[in-house]
Amino acid sequence: MESRKILPSADRCYLCPRRCGARRSAGQRGVCGAAGELRVARAALHEWEEPPISVGAGSGTVFFSNCPLRCVYCQNAAIACGQAGYDISVERLADIFFELRAQGAANINLVTPSHYFPSIEQACRSAHAQGFDLPFIMNTSGYELASTIRRYADCIDVYLADFKYAPAWVGTTAQRYSQASNYFDYAVSALDAMVACAGVPAYDCFAGDQRLVHGVVVRHLLLPDHLDESKSILSFLWHRYGNAVLYSLMSQYTPPDSLEDSLDGSLKGFPELQRRITADEYEQLLDYADHIGMVDYFWQSGDAARESFIPSFDGTGVLPHSRAVR
Repeated sequence: MESRKILPSADRCYLCPRRCGARRSAGQRGVCGAAGELRVARAALHEWEEPPISVGAGSGTVFFSNCPLRCVYCQNAAIACGQAGYDISVERLADIFFELRAQGAANINLVTPSHYFPSIEQACRSAHAQGFDLPFIMNTSGYELASTIRRYADCIDVYLADFKYAPAWVGTTAQRYSQASNYFDYAVSALDAMVACAGVPAYDCFAGDQRLVHGVVVRHLLLPDHLDESKSILSFLWHRYGNAVLYSLMSQYTPPDSLEDSLDGSLKGFPELQRRITADEYEQLLDYADHIGMVDYFWQSGDAARESFIPSFDGTGVLPHSRAVR
């Protein structure tokens, strides 16, 4: 019999910092929007991650539906609010891992996975028992419980973590955009746990290129009119972690084509987010990174804010032997 439930029906969910206590397997939805079913919106190769992640044919990316953070500017709004996706079993998820490997994936990239970790752990164990050998990546908003990171550390080889907001701004930016005034404290403790679990960056050779197999990549996305906050974030990260982690400074912020396409249509109230960042803003951030000594980091060239970074969440690769279109 295939297993679809996330948790035993009597268990309350405390996997993320929201700690909502929802009885998800009994049908109650958590703050993240997820109930008891494992829900995936897309499983396909992705070529646009950092170079040591998207090596060979690309990263085998599995996009999970729903999200605990729910940022108003979310570029994956269709899956963050659960509109896109299909309910699948643990066994099907394990099969997806093998199918992505057969397509040439360099790794398995689990996007926003923490609210499904009990099921993901089962799928990972099943795959490993059948000889699966690709690294697993946790691709996260950074808004995580350190206890959840430690509990499921055996499933994860590489952490690809956002770090969105600086401490002096959490009561404004983090609360205003993500309803998470406690974002910074949770993100720091989670990142500390990730570094402790994954260790310093380590590589092997895959398809003739360098592949990251252990370690932490910290991503920061520059938002319009938030250059000073971004500088504060880089300063904090560099002085706390130094070369123990890799850094990725991103310029790809993309406002939706129409404001109604944003999460719950709520971008209408945030005029500062209704434009892309300028080349000058991004150049100033890179100059600041150089100034503080962060000389080795990933950066984006040209017009990174383009459609190719945001895939279609049409069920590709989710259902067996077919391309699902909703």
